[in-house]
Amino acid sequence: MPSRSYHEALWEGVPAGLEPREFALRRRFLLKHVAAGERVLDVGCGEGRLASELARAGVRVVGIDVAEIPLLRARERDPGLDLRLTDADGPWPVEDASFDAVWAGETIEHVADTAGWLSQARRVLRPGGRLLLSTPAHGRLRVLWLALSRRAFEAHFDPRSDHLRFYTRSGLTRLLGEFGFQEVSARAAAGPPGARRQLLARAVRSRW
Repeated sequence: MPSRSYHEALWEGVPAGLEPREFALRRRFLLKHVAAGERVLDVGCGEGRLASELARAGVRVVGIDVAEIPLLRARERDPGLDLRLTDADGPWPVEDASFDAVWAGETIEHVADTAGWLSQARRVLRPGGRLLLSTPAHGRLRVLWLALSRRAFEAHFDPRSDHLRFYTRSGLTRLLGEFGFQEVSARAAAGPPGARRQLLARAVRSRW
């Protein structure tokens, strides 16, 4: 598993205050699926931009991340946020069945232990709670483009990249279903038809 120093080094190379990828799209998606008064866990919250948006919407939000650098930046920008440091390969620092929703924006593709990560999401969600996530899309046209362009392929699969997983809509839907989530839906967004850049997914934790 990547060490804490690995994640801190990644964030050292990221200028403070950058707008998250597809920020407006993800903000609309997230606010559509949560309500004021609900308790939401923002997993991989980074500098807390979407956590702040949730808080402004009246959501009781807790943010967690595996690096201290983005949390320090988030606290400086929005001191009222509840932000916690977590281990990349350990249990999340929150109680069982304590959240109405778990939000993970551009996070699951960085996870080495996907099974453990999804088990943690199930653990902290109340029965009937929602898992909401976004991740880069790998539809047919994008895969074809990568196959035909050596330069694009090598850039996309650069061995120095911190992206460990690559998801299609059907693959992500199947994965969530296999881990006990119901009412799973995923859609591609952002970019031209057939070459969307983003997957947005919603799933409900089963009650058993």
